[in-house]
Amino acid sequence: MEQVSHKLYNYLVDSGLSAEWAAYINMAILLVGVLILLFLIDFVLRKLLIGLFSRLSLNSKTHFDDFLVKNRAPRNIAHIIPLLLLFKVVPFVFRDFPAVESFLLKAIEVLGIFLFLWIVRSLLHTIKDFLKTLPNLKDKPIDSYIQVFMIFAWAFGLFFIFSVITGIELWKFLTALGTASAVIILVFRDTIMGFVASIQVSINDMVRIGDWITFDKYGADGDVTEINLSTVKVQNFDKTITTIPTYALISDSFKNWRGMTSSDGRRIKRALIIKQESIRFLSKEDVGSLQKIELLTGYLEKRSANIEEYNTKNQVDKSLLINGKNLTNIGVFRKYVDTYLHNHSGINKEMMIMARQLPPTSQGIPLEIYAFSSDKRWENYEYIMADIFDHLLAAVPFFDLEGFELPSSTNFKSK
Repeated sequence: MEQVSHKLYNYLVDSGLSAEWAAYINMAILLVGVLILLFLIDFVLRKLLIGLFSRLSLNSKTHFDDFLVKNRAPRNIAHIIPLLLLFKVVPFVFRDFPAVESFLLKAIEVLGIFLFLWIVRSLLHTIKDFLKTLPNLKDKPIDSYIQVFMIFAWAFGLFFIFSVITGIELWKFLTALGTASAVIILVFRDTIMGFVASIQVSINDMVRIGDWITFDKYGADGDVTEINLSTVKVQNFDKTITTIPTYALISDSFKNWRGMTSSDGRRIKRALIIKQESIRFLSKEDVGSLQKIELLTGYLEKRSANIEEYNTKNQVDKSLLINGKNLTNIGVFRKYVDTYLHNHSGINKEMMIMARQLPPTSQGIPLEIYAFSSDKRWENYEYIMADIFDHLLAAVPFFDLEGFELPSSTNFKSK
């Protein structure tokens, strides 16, 4: 190789050129020839490796090799041999220029470190994409762990590059670096916190990809689409994206709706406000009228008989309705609501069903419906809840009750 590299040089000198010019021309021609040769080798190797991996991916049942091709691992690996050959031939091409030779050898070493990091990056992204296809791991924060490995890889890569450029041995550089650990921790504070948070989130199973979360502090209300080392991305229901720091998941309070989505029903918890002045005892005529309501017929017949028996037995003076036992319009309406919910097709009968009266407020008496819809999908849940309250709001006047509503401008005009 040495004889070949100086054959042209000797010829130029014999032709009458000065030694300096002969050296420059010899170096330029050799450099162009070497670069062309290495480019051809690199091109052929890339085609061979990419073609080989593509055929393997077509015949293989696993998707791992598909992800290798997608993340350009074969392309990056193909650059190794041309780079090694370049490192070997540089001393022969630049033998008359020792300063340039030394600089280029260091540059090739640095380039080799970067190439190694790109190969590691391709492999890590391949592993990440493959693990996300596994049912048990697709909702885990794989991105966080891959980013941690990449940070360590880049850190060690930069240490090696610094060692190559300065000529300082790596272990001496790392020893000196230990004294600056406080500064390093300060610089990488968010990264370290994110890493610790992502581990805690994963171990405690606090959030998975696909979970619906509500985080009021950051205005997030939607599905988790990505969990990585520093951030959690949430696609809100209005299709906007909210980015939340990963460590906020363990330092602040948020709501995860996974318990609801994995349960048998979605809770309905809403109240009707009844005006207190519309509440009264029911006379026999009122009870007779309400018995026409099919959902109450059996209940009113039985309940009226029991009340009548009690009042007769205790010789209660019924000239005043307040004496003895009596039915009230709100009590009968509450029973109607309870029966209606138990008969509604959209309510899960295996879960809690209750119509309860809450403490009086300045607006009136809240009559709360507490039940669970059998369909948890948002649009269907809203439809079921609206269907229930449409009916109950329309049913209120049949019990001679009134719902509370703030007066509007038309109320004042009528007066």
